[in-house]
Amino acid sequence: MARVRLDLNHEEFLNDWFALEREDQLALFGTFRKIRQMDWEDLYRDKGIRWEAVQTRQGPTGQRVYSLRITRRVRAIAYREGNLLCFLAIHPDHDSAYKK
Repeated sequence: MARVRLDLNHEEFLNDWFALEREDQLALFGTFRKIRQMDWEDLYRDKGIRWEAVQTRQGPTGQRVYSLRITRRVRAIAYREGNLLCFLAIHPDHDSAYKK
């Protein structure tokens, strides 16, 4: 199975990342490093990242989006496009990741 590649170029995601506190920015960077070492099956099963479908949101072209845990309270929203994991947003409040 192919390794996960990261797409970090979505404007909202970048704005969210730069607005995080330093500790959370570093945690996000650590999560990126971890994900880059994984294939897709590893990512889906990882108990720390907790890949979860988000039923209340869609990606830019209507695709299903997923929530990934960055820290206990911070979650990121992303979708899969081929072998790319495309990040859309960061939610410093865990529950807001599941709202429209």
